[in-house]
Amino acid sequence: MAAIGRWLSAALSFWRRASDDQLDWRLARQDLAAELRRNQAVAEQALAAQLRKQAQQLAHELAVNKARNANELAMVKVQCQQDLKDYRQYLESLDKLKNSLRASYAHLPEAVAFTIHHHAKQLLNRMWDSDEPEEKLRMEMALLQFMAAVHEDSRAALQQETSTAGMPQRALAFIDADREGKPLSD
Repeated sequence: MAAIGRWLSAALSFWRRASDDQLDWRLARQDLAAELRRNQAVAEQALAAQLRKQAQQLAHELAVNKARNANELAMVKVQCQQDLKDYRQYLESLDKLKNSLRASYAHLPEAVAFTIHHHAKQLLNRMWDSDEPEEKLRMEMALLQFMAAVHEDSRAALQQETSTAGMPQRALAFIDADREGKPLSD
């Protein structure tokens, strides 16, 4: 039994030394561990503050973008309404031009007046549907030249006697030139 007592005493002594060594190691490193915990807490606070600041910046940028988009949308709506109003005015002008043709050329078959009116609407639609500014301007000039030709034909017909007034030659020449793909000019 004495051997078991010695062995137990040695094991207990070994365990105490290991515990004391571990305690000494912890005591020696306690300041370092405390500093590391403080540094970690400071770093976590700094990170949380940075994240709050970034969240505020993002919220501000979102609000600015939302306001900018709302303004742009309002401007686009106003522009579209104005475009629609302009388009209606163009159509009304084309209808007046058709009525002017009918008044100037009483003998003119309705189909010819409608063809001239339809061609003017096609020019208007090509102008309106064009995405390229240069093409849009070119089509607008073609429409203006066509409308001027129709007006000139009507004016010339009104100045002549109604029985001798022929066909709106300039307008028909424009339609023919456009059909053949020639440059539209007077």
